[in-house]
Amino acid sequence: MKRVAIIGAAGYAGAELTRLVLGHPDLELVTVTSAAEAGKTVADVYPALAGCTLVYAEPALASIAANVDIAFLAVPHTAALALAPGLLDAGITVIDASADFRLRDASIYAAWYGVEHSAPDLLADAIYGLPELWRDALPGARLVACPGCYPTATLLAAAPAIEAGVVTSGRVIVDAKSGVSGAGRSAVPGTHYVAVNESVAAYKVVAHRHTPEIAQGLADLGLSDPRVAFTPHLVPMTRGLLSTVYFEAGAGTDTDAIYSMYAERYKDEPFVTVHPSGRMPATAEVRGSNRAHIGVAVDAASRTLVVACAIDNLVKGTSGQAVQCANIVLGIPETTGLDLPVPVL
Repeated sequence: MKRVAIIGAAGYAGAELTRLVLGHPDLELVTVTSAAEAGKTVADVYPALAGCTLVYAEPALASIAANVDIAFLAVPHTAALALAPGLLDAGITVIDASADFRLRDASIYAAWYGVEHSAPDLLADAIYGLPELWRDALPGARLVACPGCYPTATLLAAAPAIEAGVVTSGRVIVDAKSGVSGAGRSAVPGTHYVAVNESVAAYKVVAHRHTPEIAQGLADLGLSDPRVAFTPHLVPMTRGLLSTVYFEAGAGTDTDAIYSMYAERYKDEPFVTVHPSGRMPATAEVRGSNRAHIGVAVDAASRTLVVACAIDNLVKGTSGQAVQCANIVLGIPETTGLDLPVPVL
């Protein structure tokens, strides 16, 4: 039984991590931290987790390091930079759900996040935690950088086509939509109910920080000179994410052949479902789960391959993927604590 701390446990991703770790047979949640909610119990802040008597504590590095084997960081970017080095020095395995160790180039991080990277020496050691694509690098890892939610769905949508050489251009268009929980728990005017209800809005157009992460992942998959046009949208639902990705494809590309290729690539992946030709995924299918559902189509006239991937932004897009990575790191069966049916309504 591995002892676990969740740092930043009162945010939405932290709350989902709390839920998943509490139900995990091989993990024992012993520490939850939150500067904003310190002194309150988990059940006080999240009544849905009634029965959890753990009390949120201030995130004190020394006390965390003395009590746990593995720490999940569910904190805003830059906060992980202050925490990860000390935890690693104390021998703690770190699963970071923030953006701080995803980009391997510190200068790109500084350009997109507006701050210098204070731990660039750790970037080479950070393993990018998208198991379906780079599982072999995870066993025994000390520092895992969990992907962002948009890159997770987009790279899962892209991988089989790029790996098979179907994509003929580095220009990739990503049209993605996410529920409001993706904006985090802190209230800001753009995510208030009156702003979001009955409205769909594009945001951070050509400026979203997941853009270089998507490009880095596409290059790692083998796409030469990836040029990503990424437009995220906020939709009036609590959770869920749909990334629809457009690739230039060669003449004669056929939807049924693409389906067969995707089905073969993901046939042994416990959390990925490829829908048959003619059927596209919906976010309701994956709500509350660590699953990714994929649909494919080919527009022969424009030689465009269209791939849609639906995930739950709080689970496969954050907390569930973090647990999936932790399972692999620790040598626990990958699906442990995650392979549960989801509500159908």
